[in-house]
Amino acid sequence: MRIDGAQRDDPGGGPPKWVWGAVAGAVALALAGGAAWWFIAGQKPVAVQTATVRANGQGPAADAVLQATGYVTARRMATVSAQMTGTLTEVLIDEGFKVRKGQVLARLDDTGLKAGLAAAEAQIRTAEANLGQLRAQLAQAQADERRQAELNASGMTTRQSREQSATAVKTVAAQMEAAQRQVELAQAQARQARVNFDYATVRAPFDGVVTARAAQVGEIISPLSAGGGFTRTGVGTIVDMDSLEVNVDVNEAYIAQVKPDMPCEAVLDAYPDWKIPAHVVAVIPSADRGKATVKVRVALEQKDDRVVPDMGVRVSFLAKAQTAAKPVPGVLVPPDAVVDRDGGPAVFVVQDNRAERRAVKLGGDVGKFRLATEGLKAGETVVVSPPAELKQGSTIVNKD
Repeated sequence: MRIDGAQRDDPGGGPPKWVWGAVAGAVALALAGGAAWWFIAGQKPVAVQTATVRANGQGPAADAVLQATGYVTARRMATVSAQMTGTLTEVLIDEGFKVRKGQVLARLDDTGLKAGLAAAEAQIRTAEANLGQLRAQLAQAQADERRQAELNASGMTTRQSREQSATAVKTVAAQMEAAQRQVELAQAQARQARVNFDYATVRAPFDGVVTARAAQVGEIISPLSAGGGFTRTGVGTIVDMDSLEVNVDVNEAYIAQVKPDMPCEAVLDAYPDWKIPAHVVAVIPSADRGKATVKVRVALEQKDDRVVPDMGVRVSFLAKAQTAAKPVPGVLVPPDAVVDRDGGPAVFVVQDNRAERRAVKLGGDVGKFRLATEGLKAGETVVVSPPAELKQGSTIVNKD
């Protein structure tokens, strides 16, 4: 049996060619629309929350019960001055100099004091010479008294002569006693003159570092403020670096959590990666009414030249003492950032405002965080609580 070409186009033999063309066009249009919808939906930004991961061991202590900020202060700090008014002839210090207790820092003009000390020492010699003369007179009077006693016993002198010799001994003895007191007075005056002379030399009261030089040669200094702006009250300021500690202000609502000897961890603003072991010395029993805070003294357990007064510092009060164990390498990730995708733990990393799914290897928990030992680097930003519609390459925006 054979069908010719005319019968193939006959309506009775099947749908015409234009019908098949229309169906094919509709299918192509539907596929194109679906692809466009998928493309547009895939490019719609997803609002998420993000967090920056940090290396394990860098940041607030995991077991910190609270944190407070404050400053480094010195328990022993002195503005050194002379104990008398005088003109500076030497200044032997400058900022940054390390000094020892008793070291000479400056000298004042001591011309008048030196003359006064010499006069006092001469007065001692005069009083001692007078005492020596009276001592010789007393010896002579005692000898005369003995001879008078012998003559009186043999009847060769009168009783009155013996009494006069005894009286002469007592008189010279009294004079010698007065001369002895004069010697002691002169010695006391010489000691006072020597003390005044020593006041012309300014010495360090303790070991420390000079943080300020306040006077120059030729200026007048005085322990008391006098003469307006023309008189200095100090030569310089010395700080005992071994007495450095931290004073922090703790909100009074949390002060009950702070106890003496409580372990702490101090981080200087200048060295954010350096954690200094510390402990609470005392809670000052006085509150600041304006700031509603209580001052807490914290002792640093490591001494270092990098710690200087008035540095800003952040203190973490710990529930227990930190161990000296080396932290496990890795980064700390918020637990809500870790999701189970494709059969394993993963996180979404923010790269140029797009989400990049990255598989990670997890370690143990570190406080409130999860430790990621592989797959992430410190400083990268991850999505917290990734929504179900977040996929590889999704455009993301941070939630307000």
